[in-house]
Amino acid sequence: MGYFLSKILQNEWYFVLLMGVLSRTIIIVTMMAIAPLVSVPSEQSGVNFGWEVFSAWDSPLYQQIAANSYDNSGSEPGANVAFFPLFPLLIRLGMTLGLSANLVGILVNNTAFFLTLFVVYRWIKQTNSPFVARWVVATLAWCPLSIFGTVIYTEGVFLLFSSLALFSFESKKYTQTMVWGILATATRITGLALIPTFLWVAWQKKLPLMAYVAGLLSGGGTFLYSLYCWFHFNDPIAFITVQHTEWQRKQGIDWEGWGRMLAEITIGGKNWAAGTIADPWHPFLFLLIMAIAYGLWHYRAAIPQPYFDYSLYSLGFFLWLLSGDPLLNTLSVLGGLVLLWCSRQRLSLVVYVYGLCALGLLLASGGTISLNRLAYGIVSLSIALGVTLSRSPRWGYCTLAFFTLLLITFSLRFAQHQWVATIINMIG
Repeated sequence: MGYFLSKILQNEWYFVLLMGVLSRTIIIVTMMAIAPLVSVPSEQSGVNFGWEVFSAWDSPLYQQIAANSYDNSGSEPGANVAFFPLFPLLIRLGMTLGLSANLVGILVNNTAFFLTLFVVYRWIKQTNSPFVARWVVATLAWCPLSIFGTVIYTEGVFLLFSSLALFSFESKKYTQTMVWGILATATRITGLALIPTFLWVAWQKKLPLMAYVAGLLSGGGTFLYSLYCWFHFNDPIAFITVQHTEWQRKQGIDWEGWGRMLAEITIGGKNWAAGTIADPWHPFLFLLIMAIAYGLWHYRAAIPQPYFDYSLYSLGFFLWLLSGDPLLNTLSVLGGLVLLWCSRQRLSLVVYVYGLCALGLLLASGGTISLNRLAYGIVSLSIALGVTLSRSPRWGYCTLAFFTLLLITFSLRFAQHQWVATIINMIG
């Protein structure tokens, strides 16, 4: 058995496949075998287990679009107009073969996710090394938000087309860049971050005119969808308009939402809601964790490296137990910016600039809901984290262990139709 496993790990393509299969197996087993055994909250009493368990929250909207197109029965566009058309179109194509929308959505997203792992491995192998590429693939596969590469969401499809567009541009294959870019921007609006990325890199590297053309035309998917919205709803940006009218998103950065998340991390949600210190334990524990972390850092030269690493990582784990989802959301975006900056010397210019542009787009989106899921769709962040972890395997293994815990938790919650990544504070 050990010999067989060592052979798998030595073969680069087997390794990529193994990462995908093992992580997906944990998701499927949790959702289909473990979740039915766990008591469901009363408000989710109507949850059905089976293949339907992969369809929740936004999933039925994609299936609805695939079956009946966009809602234009009223004077205003329906809320489903916010969801871009490529994924529903792929589901509809599968339905013409006699398959159910539910099954097609699962197959399409999972296939795209596995292909993404292989594309990213080949890409990072060329720009960095096979060793770094393995860490990037492991990070991408085991990240808890990778559950959205298995359920009926667009993460797998968007990651595939955006990664192919970036890889093609870096390889100076500009025709392919346009094709993959159009498909990416027809899947999700954050694909528009490809345009400034390609134009900036083309200018910095003095690339030929075709690079600029590829950069501009890569936004063709969103442009075509905008024409569709203009024709059907008399509003070329209906997919943005409904987010403000239906979901109450703000214009620009949601300062109030960010302030609330930071307050929930530092003083606690109960204290923020009450406007006073109703729960003194949360701020006390937060200050205690920060004080211990400062002491560890200040005396790090006198502490053996393994003890320092494990102690600091334990403090991070306790901080997650204390703060939960607000911490994860904040780290996904603000921590992602710090991660990109700290690892910029080890990232290609395309990866670095795309990460900054995409995160900037998220910050300006006018909301803070599901930011960690949307940030996972930015492949640059997984690459930056994988590159960083490859330099310190001890931190890497601890991170993957924590990811596995979250992956099981997120899978369980999604199966119960609870909002994924909303981790209830476990202390205080």
